[in-house]
Amino acid sequence: MLFVFLIFTIGVLLSAFFSGSETGFYRVTRVRLVLDGLGGDWLSRFLLFLTNHPALFVATTLIGNNVANYMVSLAIVLFSHEFFPDSSAAEMALPLIMAPFLFVYGELLPKYFFYRAPNLLLRRTGWFFFLFTVLFAPCAALLWLLGRALQQLLGESPETVRLALARTELEDFLEEGGEFGILNRAQRRVAQGVFGVSNRRVTTIATPISRVWTAKIGSKVNNILRVAKRKQLSVIPIVQQDGKRTIPVGYVRVCDLYMGDGEEILNYHPLPEITANDSCISALTRLQGTGELMAKVVSRAGVVVGIVTMQQLQRSILDAKKQPA
Repeated sequence: MLFVFLIFTIGVLLSAFFSGSETGFYRVTRVRLVLDGLGGDWLSRFLLFLTNHPALFVATTLIGNNVANYMVSLAIVLFSHEFFPDSSAAEMALPLIMAPFLFVYGELLPKYFFYRAPNLLLRRTGWFFFLFTVLFAPCAALLWLLGRALQQLLGESPETVRLALARTELEDFLEEGGEFGILNRAQRRVAQGVFGVSNRRVTTIATPISRVWTAKIGSKVNNILRVAKRKQLSVIPIVQQDGKRTIPVGYVRVCDLYMGDGEEILNYHPLPEITANDSCISALTRLQGTGELMAKVVSRAGVVVGIVTMQQLQRSILDAKKQPA
């Protein structure tokens, strides 16, 4: 009887531990793990390793939950054979009677506690999970290989899940920062705008070269200022003819033309190149790093497909809506 009770208790505790750890894993603050890991905490480094390799964590929890369920089932069967040796009805009734108890104490309460305090509980039980990770490593490796095979078959990458988790966590930080007054509405809007255009290519906002109003070297400044005022332009691309092709080579700022005393355009700012596959965030970072206000978007073949300005990139962030991860 004592042996049966011991198996049942260990099974319930293991079920509670692995079920709660699974919830805590998706709620833990990864920023804190990084900071603690940099401070030399080996447990935080281990938990951070698991967040970067979610397949290993999921495999360990699956094996642990199966072991826990097997122990509970074995304890119920042994109890039934000892006290009701010839009753098949008892073997069927005992699991139904124990199901609510197992659900509350082996699933519901642990998940609730780990949901409310993931950082504290994972740090308190992390060493225990480390032991099971090492113990279940051979079986987890088989599950990991099976997962990789399915990823190759379905074309799904673990990077997608990892980035989605990180993005969701950052968005939660922004929400909490706004609730506690750390971030104002403008800061939250900019940050959420960055999320909104993080996977958006620069070609989606670039203006095709055929629709851009341009000027040539030697053009009259008065004519350009008149057109710039009518079209409300602050920067104007400078182009030159290469046979039948019009190639952007630079740009001028309208304010410089107003302040200058020349009658023709002779000097211009260089025009950086941005590849068509670059994201809006990458293009904005590039322009801010070089201090330029305009860039030409070039395809893989080296053909200029459009022009993008700093103002367009900034507006894409401010006007972007929060998108799901």
